[in-house]
Amino acid sequence: MPLPARLPRRLPLPRRLPLSRRAAGPALVLAALVAYGGLAPTGWAYADTAPYRRSVRDVPPAPVALVLGAGIRDGRPTGLLARRLDLATDLYRRGKVRVLLVSGDNRVAGYDEPTVMRDHLVALGVPERAVVRDFAGLDTWDSCARAKRIFGVDRLTVVTQNFHLPRAVALCRAAGLRTWGVGDDSRDRMGPTLQGYAREPLAMLKAVTSLVARPDPALLGWPEPGVRDALVKNATTRPISAGGGVKTF
Repeated sequence: MPLPARLPRRLPLPRRLPLSRRAAGPALVLAALVAYGGLAPTGWAYADTAPYRRSVRDVPPAPVALVLGAGIRDGRPTGLLARRLDLATDLYRRGKVRVLLVSGDNRVAGYDEPTVMRDHLVALGVPERAVVRDFAGLDTWDSCARAKRIFGVDRLTVVTQNFHLPRAVALCRAAGLRTWGVGDDSRDRMGPTLQGYAREPLAMLKAVTSLVARPDPALLGWPEPGVRDALVKNATTRPISAGGGVKTF
């Protein structure tokens, strides 16, 4: 009778997955949590500001339009900024606003965003007396907070691109402004627009701090009468026509 074969000293262990595959599960969970954390504030902003985001035709009248800066190059507005200024001009022509508050960066010598914005509006036919410059609009929160605390604005229409509009409206409302928003939706240059949509969740994460803490603007200073004076000067003017010019009562 044959002897039984010798049993192996050790039973074979189950084959282990490679380290990369074992780490994939937790990594996917972490990625999902990060994505949720990044997108949740943006989703909230879209939902919360939906009633206040309107088209040029149906936005309620407001005394002031706040035009947010978007960069200048060689003394001219970038494409994004030019379209914001065109949209603000349309609001003025329709009589939806009486004063345009242009808010941008002027921290560096030779980089004067608000003045370039004003000059572009004047070239489109907006009277210079209807344009007020804020030289310390360093970001969206500062522009909104300064409109309220420095220029004494209570109600306005904020003008920017559609991808930026939910955040802009949310921040201006958090700053104590009764805010409507009008966004540019032109797609003639998709590169900057797609970049804007891509970076907006990260920008919204930063905005959460301002929404909760409501800090002072980086540059505060004394109250300025520019908007108040412009409203008085433009109290008896009708909107400009598409061809330019101002008609008085």
